[in-house]
Amino acid sequence: MLTRRNSILGLMLGAIAMTGAHAASLPGTGIEVNPMHSSITEEKFQTIVINRALEALGYDVQPIKEVTYPVIFQTIRQSTNPAVIDYMTVNWESNQGPMFEKAGGDDAMYRESYFIDRCAQGYLIDKKTARQHNIQYLNDLEDAKIAKLFDADGDGKADLAGCKPGWGCEGVIEHQLDAFGLRDTISHNQGEYSAIIADTITRYEQGQPVLYYTWTPYWVSGVLVPGKDVTWLQVRGDAHPTGTSTKLPNGNNFGFHMDRMRIVASKHVAEKHPAAAKLFEVAKMNVNDVSAQNLLVSNGQDSLAEITRHADAWIKANQAKFDSWIAEALAAAE
Repeated sequence: MLTRRNSILGLMLGAIAMTGAHAASLPGTGIEVNPMHSSITEEKFQTIVINRALEALGYDVQPIKEVTYPVIFQTIRQSTNPAVIDYMTVNWESNQGPMFEKAGGDDAMYRESYFIDRCAQGYLIDKKTARQHNIQYLNDLEDAKIAKLFDADGDGKADLAGCKPGWGCEGVIEHQLDAFGLRDTISHNQGEYSAIIADTITRYEQGQPVLYYTWTPYWVSGVLVPGKDVTWLQVRGDAHPTGTSTKLPNGNNFGFHMDRMRIVASKHVAEKHPAAAKLFEVAKMNVNDVSAQNLLVSNGQDSLAEITRHADAWIKANQAKFDSWIAEALAAAE
């Protein structure tokens, strides 16, 4: 058994190549896994990496399902078959907090540690306009003259490229527009984010002022680089739907918590599937690695085959880390 386990650590896709006899010795043998994420293509990369680890542990990983976040949470909550694991890698702890709790929270789902840390989000404007008009805070747009600088449709209000309904971030933005008295000067443009942000980037390239919401890890900050092309806006005072402070230890306040992504899975994982539970607990990815891959997607490498290649390349470049996940998971199953 030890020989077999050690052999896995040197293989990126060991479970796929194993004989039936070898596979039968792995903890995931006979267990179906259903990975899920939203329609955001950029969520596929980290999901595939975890799928590879599950495959190395012998689990029968099914094709990724793309559904809305509320459906994901409900599916995971209702997952009671001990021979099936439903899971996601993209639970934004702060943004999706209300959705997670509404679906039953930790009492109904398995969630330990975090997967991707230091996920920033907030409002940005082009650096040129920020300097020319000394704009540092979202609250500065309470001044109609300042807000009009970002008017893209001629209605006299700033056009904010915002958050798609159902993602979680839209609730924070809507709350802050009310709390900061910005309804009369800012329009929150919602819809398909990829189309809205593409229009924003075009406006920037044409030399026009831009105002938008974004997050990391994501490719936008690789195109409109904070500090070089654009600048983050802070907020004056706390105004978060949860009533909690968004002020950072250094005193800055960007209106959103420094978020992190967590893996959420079926509740029975903790009791029935210790190998998967340990993998979901110990797996970690660097936020900058995910942003770098997302930039490849934005440059056209967005097919399943290409994103799978990106995931396999990441595993190869981080083989020792990946192998340590497998080792800890196997040890937990003993």
